[in-house]
Formats: sequence, C-alpha cells, structure tokens
Amino acid sequence: MAIERGEVYCWSPLLATYFGREPYRRWHKSGYVRVLMQTGAKRDPRLKDTPTLNELMQQYKTSEAGHRLAKVILTAATLGRPIGAAPGVPADRVKILRDAYAKAIADPELLADAAKQGWEVDPTKGDELQKLSKDVITQPREIIERMKWVLGRE
Repeated sequence: MAIERGEVYCWSPLLATYFGREPYRRWHKSGYVRVLMQTGAKRDPRLKDTPTLNELMQQYKTSEAGHRLAKVILTAATLGRPIGAAPGVPADRVKILRDAYAKAIADPELLADAAKQGWEVDPTKGDELQKLSKDVITQPREIIERMKWVLGRE
C-alpha cells in the first residue's frame, strides 16, 4: 500500500514473492513497477532485460572487497530458511537427511498444492548451501570490519 500511495519508492522483495503473490503480480503485469536489478547469481528469465548486481559490479569495476561484501549481504536470501545439522554429523547421515528432504520436496501432491497457490518450489541443494555458507564465513578481516560497519557495530 505504501508503494501505491507514493510513500515508498524502492522495494526489494525476493523473486518468489514478487512473482508469487499480489499485488506484485499485478504490478509486474501492468508495468506499474520497474525492476532495476536482480540480486541473484544469474538473471531470472522472467526479467531477462534486468541486469544482475554482479553484472553491474563488473560493468562499473567494483573492487574485490565490494564484490565480497555484496556476497556476504545477499547470500542470506539465497540461504533462505535452511535446515541444518550439527557439526560432526557423519557424511552418510547427512546424505540420508538430504535425500529424504529432496524426496519430500519433490512430492507431487506438495508441488500441486504449491502450484495452486502460485508458489515456486526451487530449493537450493544441501551441498550448494554448505558451499555458500563456507564462502560467506571465510572472509578476510577487511570484509568482516566493513560488515560490522554495515550492521552499525563498529
């Protein structure tokens, strides 16, 4: 409502939200809003003419530190609401958990219900989540200090 009343001029929903519910669908279809950039690693085909942040950072020659800081900030959206296990869980058990989750999330009834609601089901696989998590937490001191500043914790 704040956007429609002109109180907010910039909004950053997740793509699943933007394409999955109202009023975003209506806004997109009518051209009421203009998507300026995408924060995902690759362009969503529904926004094929909208650049990604990575593309813009390359175009404008953003420093490596800037790339790293953006990745730390934006990875939270990619991680979503992950389901994790404690460190030290044996690899065979992790595989069992990941396989069970993959099977559950591929259930035809679940997918049909999601489709009725207009919801996307596009989970990130456990090994990808693990890699993203490691990438984010293994940052140089400079990035950690900049992130503290971003969070207001200098």
